[in-house]
Amino acid sequence: MKIQSIGGEFELIKRITKKSRVKNVVVGIGDDCAIIQVNGKYLAITTDSVIEDVHFSLKWFSPIQIGKKAIEINVSDIASKGGVPRYALISLILKKDTDVEFVDKLYEGIYETTKKYSIDVIGGNTAHGNQIVIDVCMIGEVRKNNLCLRSSAKPNDAVFVTDELGKSTIGLKLLEKNILHYETLKKAYLEPKSQLEKSGLLSRYANAMIDISDGLASETLHIAEKSKCGVILYKEKIPITNETKSACKLVGKSAYDSALYGGEDYELLFTVPRENLKKIKGAYYIGNVTKQNGVYLVSNGKKKEIKRKGYDHFG
Repeated sequence: MKIQSIGGEFELIKRITKKSRVKNVVVGIGDDCAIIQVNGKYLAITTDSVIEDVHFSLKWFSPIQIGKKAIEINVSDIASKGGVPRYALISLILKKDTDVEFVDKLYEGIYETTKKYSIDVIGGNTAHGNQIVIDVCMIGEVRKNNLCLRSSAKPNDAVFVTDELGKSTIGLKLLEKNILHYETLKKAYLEPKSQLEKSGLLSRYANAMIDISDGLASETLHIAEKSKCGVILYKEKIPITNETKSACKLVGKSAYDSALYGGEDYELLFTVPRENLKKIKGAYYIGNVTKQNGVYLVSNGKKKEIKRKGYDHFG
């Protein structure tokens, strides 16, 4: 039986975690971070990898950009819980013929980004393999009042995203097709940025939060499933730049499909109770949380259920 036959990545995760019996944690498997309590403090712990020819190609990425991306995507997970990153452990899988200069530049990107966020690199591991892999385990702190889980959305919450979507996935298509111009979109793919600064403000007022790494549809489904509620998204309110729409036409892709089912935007999707709406600045309202289960996309008065998820490593 192949992974694809059971439904891909997300069903595989359910399969391998259903027998987990985690105790003595605040939040275990099923969110962007695990949350544990140590001496009265909440620690947010996450791990994520960037893999050659999956998350980056040496045709387009510089070693510095790879190092930056490896850190940013883990910071994004910490940010999505309302936390602040503190420490990182980094494990490298390198090909035997890897140049030392490549590793030097890789760590230049890593250290530049960890310095930006005041993160200490405190350990890791090295080994050889057939592909380059940078695996990061990151530990952060989060105040109890700022903790925003996937499971914390409430009916009547408003749904927001921090910025325009679809840029990264179209940036990749432009690189694949060797299309000139649209440098902003290419940079969105090559140099993603976490929304840590925005998270620090928004987490005071939000209920649920998640980072958009696998597309808006996938992340909305995660919130709906974990919160045991539904979500209505308004298609015309999903923020997409004119540049993204223009590039989508050029590469033959739908701008809205790119936002819904693409990935690696690393914006934040979050829900806000009505009493806090006036406190939300610099974000885009895109929908509402409902009592009825299911995620629906409304366009021109017509409602269609979203069942398809976003990027799937085994899809």
